[in-house]
Amino acid sequence: MPQLTLVDHKVKHKSTVPANSGEEIELFVREYKKATGPAGTPKPVLMLHGRSVPALPGFDLVLPPKGSSPNPDTSYSWAQFLAGKGYDVYIMDLQGSGLSPRPKMEDPCNANPAQRGLLETNPGTGTCSPTAPYPHQLGNSQSEWDELATVVKFIRARCNNEKVSFIGWSAASFVMGPYALQHPGDVAGMFLLAPIFPPAGRWSTHPESPFAPPPGTGLPTQPESKPPAVFGFPMNLTSKGALQATVSDKDLAGHVWQTIMDCDSLGQKWGGTTAGAPEGVMRWRNSYWWGWNTSTVPHGSTLGTAVPVCIVYGDQDNTANTAVELGPVLHFSVPDLYQAIPGADKLMIRVEGWDHQPVWERRPNQMLQQMSWKWLDDKKVYGVESGSWVMDADGVVSEVE
Repeated sequence: MPQLTLVDHKVKHKSTVPANSGEEIELFVREYKKATGPAGTPKPVLMLHGRSVPALPGFDLVLPPKGSSPNPDTSYSWAQFLAGKGYDVYIMDLQGSGLSPRPKMEDPCNANPAQRGLLETNPGTGTCSPTAPYPHQLGNSQSEWDELATVVKFIRARCNNEKVSFIGWSAASFVMGPYALQHPGDVAGMFLLAPIFPPAGRWSTHPESPFAPPPGTGLPTQPESKPPAVFGFPMNLTSKGALQATVSDKDLAGHVWQTIMDCDSLGQKWGGTTAGAPEGVMRWRNSYWWGWNTSTVPHGSTLGTAVPVCIVYGDQDNTANTAVELGPVLHFSVPDLYQAIPGADKLMIRVEGWDHQPVWERRPNQMLQQMSWKWLDDKKVYGVESGSWVMDADGVVSEVE
């Protein structure tokens, strides 16, 4: 691994999250680049987390030294791998996640009422009323697009105004996808891992939005903060056991959890069943998203033309692909996203044996890093540059009929 320079930034942003609207806050952004070598034209990449797992455990997981080596194991760090290939890599946390601010999330009574049992012992939720003190979701599509815009502007100012390549995992697609539709001049391309996409997903509740339903169509909208059982609180929780159950390598699962806890000094003091001995909980924002469905993806004929798109997902991924019977909000389909992209500059690879979290599997993680690098470099993965493909466990790709 080439020697890299790491800088953690606090990027100033005027919040549009309703819970702290108008306040100047600081968004966490980590930067990696090669420490030496010719400067050349910057090649900025921005990596964005999904719904629950913050950015660093997903994109910059670093393990303790192995064996006699004095150096930490960075082989799971997707960000450091790309920086080693000459990219200026930035990783960000949205508000409500990781090392960025978490307004209204310091109060355990603001947790999802269905999950408060995780906090019954540490710090204690016995005096909480059934309704959260702040009975609303934390963020929404507009507030998260605004945060992304601030960070993109920050990156472009540091990189000679070069366009930024996006890498998004899971629900990052709700933020990066509509942002690219609205600001194609900022985006060099998108590499989406296991993107969440509801074909019949919500439209904006704001009539002036480009993602509002066309007049007279009768298409449904849904007010923010309703229904209360879904949007009547700003914070969700995941226990240590639930998170670690998603990682097949149990030793690695411990390191993933520790990295999550390192990103949350308060969350690490919550949870567990022994008083005074918390095991931690992963606290994550409850957001209301809109503007990402089969009718909005073709907006401006941007995706697949001005903004090339590469999609990679696993055939065992039951998170990004769900049953139609779950209804318009919870039915997700990666192939439907690919079909909705209007341009021809699009590539989709379904990988046999992968689930929703290949970043935490040794061989899939290494393959994923290589795939993203090759696509960023010349818009080809294993020699293919467009179309729908399937890749077997040996890395052999075949075109989908």
